[in-house]
Amino acid sequence: MANSLCHFELMSNDPVRCRKFYGAIFDWTFDDQSMPNYTLVHTGKEPMGGIFSRPAVAPRACMNVYFTVTDLDRTLSRAVELGAKVIVPKTPIPGTGDFAMFTDPEGIAIGIMQPKH
Repeated sequence: MANSLCHFELMSNDPVRCRKFYGAIFDWTFDDQSMPNYTLVHTGKEPMGGIFSRPAVAPRACMNVYFTVTDLDRTLSRAVELGAKVIVPKTPIPGTGDFAMFTDPEGIAIGIMQPKH
């Protein structure tokens, strides 16, 4: 499926409590060793996720979702043409690809990711 959900993140006020809560509900497993300040979430199937501490500039804890795109620059440009605001510009994830985030015209945050080929 084109542009499918590829990743989610829980931006949490208390990542330890968040991990305990979702682990108990969904039987997820976690990897704290792969990335600094970021816990990978293994759900048992795709997509995987992550948990991290809410940055001070973020207004509240929330869930971020990311969709796979084939051309991140084109998709981000098109989103802006349609009224989106870029909140995270194109950013490389070493060995994985690039991601960006925008808010739609209603203020809903959406992430996009272009995997490395």
